[in-house]
Amino acid sequence: MSFFRVLFAIIFPPFAVIDKGCGSFFIILLLTLCGWIPGVIGALVILNNPKNSL
Repeated sequence: MSFFRVLFAIIFPPFAVIDKGCGSFFIILLLTLCGWIPGVIGALVILNNPKNSL
């Protein structure tokens, strides 16, 4: 995880995970609409998952 990716996940979580797939994007978008904190936590979890790395 790069510093810019983490910073992007904090500022606007859905765009940080846009390259991880359509499902991840919409899940994080839904979490962000429910509240900013759940969106940030979800984005950081997806970005930190070693199985999901490109």
